[in-house]
Amino acid sequence: MDLPVEKWAAYARRRWASLEPRLQQKLSLAVPLRDTFLLCLPLFRPADDDFLRGLAARNWVGKDPRAARFYKEEGNKRFKAKGYAAARLLYSKAVSHNSPEMSLCYANRSAALFHLGHFEDCLEDIDRAQAHGYPNRLQPKILLRKTECLLLLGRLQEAAGVISKVESKIAMDQSLTSTTRQILLRKISQLKVKAYEKESSPVLVPEALSKSQKDLEFWEENGKISSALSSVSLNFNSCRGRHLIATKDILPGESLVKEEPFVSVLSPGKSLLLQDSAETTWDTRVTNGDLHCHRCLKRLLASVPCGGCSYAKYCSEKCAQLAWEQYHSTECPLGALLLTLGVFSHVALRTVLVAGFAEVSSLVKQFHGDDKELHMAEARGKSQDETRDSTARMESLSEKAEPLIPDCEDDGQYRGSYQAVFNLLTHAEKHSPEHKFLCSLSIVAICKKLQEADLTILSQGSCESQSKLKAHMTMSAELSPELKILGEAMLRHMLQLHCNAQAVTSIRESESGASVVADSEQVCLATALFPVTSLLNHSCDPNTSVTFSGTAVTVRASQPIPRGQEIVHCYGPHRCRMGAAERRQRLLCQYFFECQCQACLDELGSDVTATGDIFCCSSCHASMQGEDVLRCSNSACTLLVGRDHLLRQLWDLQLQVQTAVGFLKDNQPNQAVELLMRSRVDAENFLSAEHMLVGEIEDHLAQGYATLGKWQEAARHLRRSIQIVEAHHGPSSVEMGHELFKLAQILFNGFAVSEALCTIQRAETVLSVHCGPQNAQVQELQEMRACLLELPRSLLHRVE
Repeated sequence: MDLPVEKWAAYARRRWASLEPRLQQKLSLAVPLRDTFLLCLPLFRPADDDFLRGLAARNWVGKDPRAARFYKEEGNKRFKAKGYAAARLLYSKAVSHNSPEMSLCYANRSAALFHLGHFEDCLEDIDRAQAHGYPNRLQPKILLRKTECLLLLGRLQEAAGVISKVESKIAMDQSLTSTTRQILLRKISQLKVKAYEKESSPVLVPEALSKSQKDLEFWEENGKISSALSSVSLNFNSCRGRHLIATKDILPGESLVKEEPFVSVLSPGKSLLLQDSAETTWDTRVTNGDLHCHRCLKRLLASVPCGGCSYAKYCSEKCAQLAWEQYHSTECPLGALLLTLGVFSHVALRTVLVAGFAEVSSLVKQFHGDDKELHMAEARGKSQDETRDSTARMESLSEKAEPLIPDCEDDGQYRGSYQAVFNLLTHAEKHSPEHKFLCSLSIVAICKKLQEADLTILSQGSCESQSKLKAHMTMSAELSPELKILGEAMLRHMLQLHCNAQAVTSIRESESGASVVADSEQVCLATALFPVTSLLNHSCDPNTSVTFSGTAVTVRASQPIPRGQEIVHCYGPHRCRMGAAERRQRLLCQYFFECQCQACLDELGSDVTATGDIFCCSSCHASMQGEDVLRCSNSACTLLVGRDHLLRQLWDLQLQVQTAVGFLKDNQPNQAVELLMRSRVDAENFLSAEHMLVGEIEDHLAQGYATLGKWQEAARHLRRSIQIVEAHHGPSSVEMGHELFKLAQILFNGFAVSEALCTIQRAETVLSVHCGPQNAQVQELQEMRACLLELPRSLLHRVE
């Protein structure tokens, strides 16, 4: 969903094809983005607006009391079946819609949170329920739940105060039946006993870690580059563009950059169907929008909904207020449109909203002020082969009064400011005319919608200027000068995102199934702009790892980096995942440069073949070689097989494995193991022993056997998976760290103490380098080690 939905993109392609050739040529040759935007502005017709409104209606984000009632009732069904996690999500959907039953929705969600052990969040929801007018007749019930939470949190004095309040309400409520009164009084007596027991033997509740305790890594701020460590410096040359180099020898695991994004937008991601869900009028599927705060990306437990739409949800009232003040007050009425136009359009809009109209206007006007800037913009910034066309222009302008490194501020510092974002590469001349037309129409649609809204947040001028702006909007259908400036800037940012957007990712563990072994996947949570991280050039064999905490990115050294060596990052195509030819093609298509990294040069100069795609002979298991028709490499074997036939076999096997994974998620491990064992035999007949799909089958088998409590079998299959991962990614890769973490869990649960301790050490070493000491998996490994070391010495050398 980074780009617009396919139906809008297809519509824009048809519109482009229908334009007169003369107009197509004029748009194709329009170099300044201002010209492109202004040329497309009158091309946006009422029919285009109608078509877009029809698409946006499918992403409706309004509020409906009927939806609130439906989600509450669905949540009640899950709650009664003890599906508290699903009930919590459905109650959260309910509170996103205005309803007379809002207080009941919050109260019901507090009950689900209580059963899930989230007592602080339960207390917050109880307060919200009362603030929304929770019925007086039900007050004792919710207050008793509040008392239990306070007791479990060790807040005894507060609990005593709530008990007194409940007793007072029961005494005054004449409508209670004698049976109900007795039940409530009995419950109060039980809670008083619990309170007395806790007071007699207090349990120390650990205090929250202070900031200094949490951040154990040494950090010395860079004086020239915001968010970077002092061991990093910013350099520039005509071939590499702006790039970061090491100013000292850097060890694996050392942090190099810690940066908050200038702007980020949560990506809806794929929809997850709640277990036992059926097709209904109201959507019961769950997306990132239901699981993470729309501002800080924190995992949601008790979401705070936006007051104006049913889409935006936040982790707290504070996040909701900050989002509203910074951008959401403008975005809220555009919610359905932005979901239709895609995340890139949304990021472009949010960028100008966060920057503010004054800053945007200043830089746009400054950009127009000097015609040379139109030619220099694309030569600035980070670059590899993509800047070679601009090198001559850069050298011809080198005598001008430009800073030594482009886009540093007047004091020579490079900051993660809007100026840095504005000057990121757009590659406007390298995008296809059709793509620029699609982006332009999308931005025009946003500007037209903004024209219907209150633009106080955009003008940021005097009352007089705001009045003139609103008068212009009332009297003319033409965009105001202010919106033309914003439109040009948004088009610029949308094109920049093609090469400069950073996916904010997270490891999400599956909540389905009964396995005690981690079943996780990497998911994209948001799209963001990081001005400093964007300085990193690409390598297919990078020397850094990137991890995220909320919206913040941390770049760490993944291997030793000698002083003077460039610090490089992988843009996606990695030498472990695909061959050099495919990597270079992908990089050329998306980033407009032909990769010349050492990994590509070495691979192109040799006869190395990517091991992950090797087929083997079904007769002798030697490798198969060839293009359309593959021949067994064993000269004594004469087997010939068409590549299409092998690819169909591979496709069928992948579907079979997906079915088995579905069995695992549905807590049917026996069926999963049976199907995976058949898949394993099928794979041996035509796939190399090092094929990645073979590794995936072994990994899933390990999960299935672990679910069944067969630890030795689980460990055996996972060791085989680890061998394949190591062959592809190396012994110190983050992929290897995640596999070792799973093996540590299996050995820990299988009570193989000695091997578990060795594996924990290996996993912790690898994951600490890539993810840092505060990573959740690293901390779990430390807890496992501490638990094992507390065992009697006679057990420490026990093996299965």
